[in-house]
Amino acid sequence: MDSDFILIRRMKQGREEAMEHFVRKYYDEILKYCTYHCQDAQYGEDFTQEVFVRFFAGLAAYEYQGKTKNYLYTIAGNLCRDFYRKSREIPMEQQVFEQEKEENGKLEKVAERLDMEQALRKLPEELREVLILYYFQELKLREIAKVLQIGLPLAKYRIKRAKEQLALLLEGGNLT
Repeated sequence: MDSDFILIRRMKQGREEAMEHFVRKYYDEILKYCTYHCQDAQYGEDFTQEVFVRFFAGLAAYEYQGKTKNYLYTIAGNLCRDFYRKSREIPMEQQVFEQEKEENGKLEKVAERLDMEQALRKLPEELREVLILYYFQELKLREIAKVLQIGLPLAKYRIKRAKEQLALLLEGGNLT
């Protein structure tokens, strides 16, 4: 039997040690994902905790169908997308100023990261998401396809297309 299946069954029985084990098992990966998406460690921690709160709130209705990690990524992705939509209202100049202030003395590194972040933000959401899952979360293509609920060939195509468009953006080109 799958260890997640047994773990979920124990959590549904109300065993706290199973819940603690579950959180320890997935916390770091979800934290990394959330922190990358919102670019703020505090928000990343808050979102990670919210992911687990929402998972446990719906635990009674949750039916195990495979990798639970994919479901956690889906919850995290929704939270981060909502945050991203709200953060668009903040002018980019203010975000740049705040990041430079926090990382005083690392301007070159900040500039490179901002270039990458700006380029990623210019990509369509479906292309940006596959790159993040592939490179930053180090998921395999099959896992990406499951998380995004798309076919494997489409996941491969999106990664290829995202790499091409990201290269164009980083070279100073514009997407048309």
